[in-house]
Amino acid sequence: MITHHPDSNTLVEFSSGTLPVAHSVCVSTHLDHCSDCRSKLAKLDDLGGAMLESGPAETVSSSVFDAVMMRLDEVSPEPAANDATASSLSWMVKKIRSGETADLNWRRVTKSLRIANLGDVPGASEVSLYHIAEGGKIPQHNHSGTEMTLVLSGGFSDETGTYHAGDFLVREAGDIHAPTALPGGDCICLAVLESPLKFTRWHYRWLNPILQLRAG
Repeated sequence: MITHHPDSNTLVEFSSGTLPVAHSVCVSTHLDHCSDCRSKLAKLDDLGGAMLESGPAETVSSSVFDAVMMRLDEVSPEPAANDATASSLSWMVKKIRSGETADLNWRRVTKSLRIANLGDVPGASEVSLYHIAEGGKIPQHNHSGTEMTLVLSGGFSDETGTYHAGDFLVREAGDIHAPTALPGGDCICLAVLESPLKFTRWHYRWLNPILQLRAG
């Protein structure tokens, strides 16, 4: 049962199309499995549409209109590129949820932790899969930026609670935790980071430079 969800601000950004690509894929994948958040999103979409329809019409001079039309040819194709990136990442995440992970480029960081980088995605320093062996722990670490995490399979617990498949959570800069995979199977999470995590215990700090490197 899913018990951890995106907050209202995140859903508003997703509804308005202002959420970065990788974050949008996290939210979209959560929505695929959460009827409560789909219902909230539908209400936000309806509210946004109603606000646009009820807004006052603005009179625009012909010179401004002509200037806008001239700029149309200069508009960057970035939105289309972002759509393609989001589609590709979503397709990859669906494969991973179905258990197809063998062809990913996994890096073993500790005996319990493997990481597979999913490539460069606009708006994120790192988009990766974190694979924690059943009962294994990611050493205590902190973040210098936010981390959005979606549990794809299995589950984990840390200082703040217990999380299962479909659960969505955000860690803020400065948060410190040490996730441990729950009994019953390995845990795989999709993580979108503003900056790489950093191990805090002295006997694991030598691994921090490894986390700065992207999988090839």
